Amino acid sequence: MSTQRRAVLIAGPTASGKSALALERARRTQGVIFNADAMQVYDTLALLTARPGADDLTAAEHRLYGFVPASLRFSTGAWLRAVERELAAVAPDQEVIFVGGTGLYFDALTQGFAEVPPIAPEIVEAVSHEIAGLDQAGRMALLQREDAATAERIGVADPQRVIRALAVKRATGRPLSGFQDEPVPPPLLEGWHVERMVLMPERHVLRERIARRFATMMEQGAVVEVEALRALGLDPGLPAMKAIGVPEISAWLDGQLSREEAVDRAVIATQQYAKRQRTWFRNRFGDWPVRSA
Repeated sequence: MSTQRRAVLIAGPTASGKSALALERARRTQGVIFNADAMQVYDTLALLTARPGADDLTAAEHRLYGFVPASLRFSTGAWLRAVERELAAVAPDQEVIFVGGTGLYFDALTQGFAEVPPIAPEIVEAVSHEIAGLDQAGRMALLQREDAATAERIGVADPQRVIRALAVKRATGRPLSGFQDEPVPPPLLEGWHVERMVLMPERHVLRERIARRFATMMEQGAVVEVEALRALGLDPGLPAMKAIGVPEISAWLDGQLSREEAVDRAVIATQQYAKRQRTWFRNRFGDWPVRSA
């Protein structure tokens, strides 16, 4: 008789304690932890993306952390394919714990994902450069001219989402929404026993944790990470180059900000990001059990 596979999904904003909870669960069940955070897939930025440390990696099996070069753009579809490959190496009776703050990853796991053909890097780079000088209103106006349906769907002209939508339209001649509206394959976790939870600490608790964590990152070598990333000479429009802390520390290294200003701006940017994550999870995962810590 086959055993139903088990998955635990732990979502939540940055600094909410997700990784600690996942590690506690993995120790108790001998489970394997899968990264579900879009920034923690990249190499080079272990500290600034709050990847699990050496002790955590020793205490439990972790997969899909720091395996993508910072020189690449990594999509939700690519992450889902990587998950599928890695799951094949996990024993069927072993619990799989997905942990992260990227809601689209969890959506893809549980709802299925409309695959879009791979887009040539030069098209993505060209679009990235084109929108670099545009504000949110400018990005939205451009997207509305070329793909009004997707513009209406995304609502807010987040740079990465606009880049993806425009690149897809220009590379394929079809709007991104057209691919998204096609029938999707069954979700990867279909037939699994799935336990879901969202961590939502109180706002003041989250703000304090974010400030303390960034101070610790600076003490432990975040500046060295940014220097190593800058030394690669990458396109500033790449996701890894826009990771919170990278632009702020870079501005300090270039003499545009004081160290204190750089830290303050990075902390504020992280707090704003956490606020957006909280809103997303409340709106999209309203039926998931909520934990305060």
